This record gives sequence, C-alpha cells and structure tokens, in this order.
Amino acid sequence: MQVTEFVARRYEVAQEAKVIERIGRYYEAQDVPFGVVYRWHPGYLLLQCGCGEMLTLTCFIAICSQCGADHTAVVEEELADQCSEEEALHP
Repeated sequence: MQVTEFVARRYEVAQEAKVIERIGRYYEAQDVPFGVVYRWHPGYLLLQCGCGEMLTLTCFIAICSQCGADHTAVVEEELADQCSEEEALHP
C-alpha cells in the first residue's frame, strides 16, 4: 500500500466516525475529613470510529488506536470551547 492510499483510507475512516455522547468539563466535589476537594474533569467525546472501535477522545488524544484514523477535526468541532492550551493549563 502506498503512503497516499494509506492516508486516504485513514481520512475515509475518520469521516465515517459517529459521535455517541459528548461530556462537558466539570468539577466533582469529594468530601474529605476536614473539608471538600474539587477534582477537575476535562470534557471528552465517546465516539465510534469507522473501523468499529469505541473511543474516548479528548482535545489531546484524538487518534484511533485500532486503525490510526485522526479524529482531531471532530473533537475540535464538538469541544471547541475546551481545546485551548490556556484552558488545559488553568481550568
């Protein structure tokens, strides 16, 4: 298989992806003996890749581990307000 055929196939698989669920970013409160601790959870997508693999994708991990399809465009579109470096460093 030539490189251009491989890249074209990865693009086709990425186009066939289906977003199952979108989970927004949130804080989770956890009670501890002398107060409350807040844990940060970034947003993520539950996505079914064109190859059939179920994936949990974030702004930083957007490639299918099974077929190598790049789903960055889908993740950036769905999590648009959450994919900046500033947001990642300072939630």
